[in-house]
Amino acid sequence: MNDQAPVIAVLLTEKTRRMMLDDAAIAQLNALGEVRWPTAATIDAADVDQLLQGATACLTGWGTPPFDPAARQRHPHLALVAHSAGSVRTLVPARLFDDGIRVTHAASKIAASVAEFVVAEALLAMRGIHRLHHQLRNGGEWLDVRAAVPQRLLGARTVGIVGAGYVGRAVMRLLVPFGCRVLVVDPFLDDSEAAALGVFRAGLHDMLAQADVVSLHAPVLPETRRMIGARELALLRPGTLFINTARAELVDEAALLAEIRSGRIEAALDVFDNEPLPPDSPFRDPALANVTISPHAAGHTEEAHFAQGQAMVDEIGRLLRGEPLHHEVSRAMLDRMA
Repeated sequence: MNDQAPVIAVLLTEKTRRMMLDDAAIAQLNALGEVRWPTAATIDAADVDQLLQGATACLTGWGTPPFDPAARQRHPHLALVAHSAGSVRTLVPARLFDDGIRVTHAASKIAASVAEFVVAEALLAMRGIHRLHHQLRNGGEWLDVRAAVPQRLLGARTVGIVGAGYVGRAVMRLLVPFGCRVLVVDPFLDDSEAAALGVFRAGLHDMLAQADVVSLHAPVLPETRRMIGARELALLRPGTLFINTARAELVDEAALLAEIRSGRIEAALDVFDNEPLPPDSPFRDPALANVTISPHAAGHTEEAHFAQGQAMVDEIGRLLRGEPLHHEVSRAMLDRMA
C-alpha cells in the first residue's frame, strides 16, 4: 500500500473476527486500504485508541469497548464506525454523531435469524412436539400421548407483536403467510404501513387480551422499560404463549415468573435479567414444563454472522468510494434503537 492508502481499524476480538469475517470479506477489506488488526485475542480501550490513530474507518462488533465521547478530538480523520452487530446505543455516544462521525450497523442482517427462532418457538408450542417426544421416550402409550398433547394450527391463531423494527417486521413477514391474524403495537407504525405488511395496529392492552401468542421486539427506552408487568400479564388468556427474544428489561421478571409458576400461560424466553443465567435460576427448574429457555441464541446463525461482517465491509467500501451508505444510523434514530 502507498502512503495515501486509507487506514481501516478492525476493532474486533479474535473470537468475533472468526465469527464475522470469512476469507472473502478479509480479502475485500485488505484491498480497500491499510488494515490494522488487534494483536491480542481480546481488545480494550487502550487498544482501540492505538488502532484508531490516523484511521478513516473502523469495524466494530460484539466485544468492542464503548467509544470515548472525546474520540473525535484524538482521531480527527475518523469518518465511519461500521458496527457488525446490532444496536450501537451502548457503543457510540451521541456526541460522536454530533461531531460528524457516521455510523452504520448490521441490525437488519440479524433480523431473519431472530424471526425464524420466534416462529420456531410458536410452532413448537402450538404442536407440542417436544412434549410428544418426551412422553413417548418415557414409555407413554401411543394414542394416550397423542390425546394428552393438544394440537393447534399456528395459522388459526392471533399473534401480537410489540415493536415494528427490523426484527418485528421480519416476524410479520413470516407469520402472515401462515394465515395468522397479526396485531402490532408500535406508535411509529401507521395504518398504511400496517396494511402493506398485512397486519393490524392495536393498543398494548387490547392486543394482550386478544392474542394467542405474544412476541416482544421493542427497544429498551424509558417508556418501554418494564412495560410488561403483573397488570399486563394478567390480561393474557389462559394458554397464551409469551415469547421474549428482545430484551429482558421490557418485562417485570418476577411477575412473569409468578405467571409461569401458576401454569396459566406458557413462555419461551431467550433473554433474562441476569445473563448468563445463573445455575440456581428458578427458570432452570425442570418442574416448569411450561417455559422454554435458551441462552440469548435467537440472533445467532452462521449465515447471519458472515452476512453481518460482509455488510459492514461493503459499507466501508462505499464510504471510501463516496457512495451512499445502505445501513446508516442517524442521530435521530439513536434514541429509538434497541
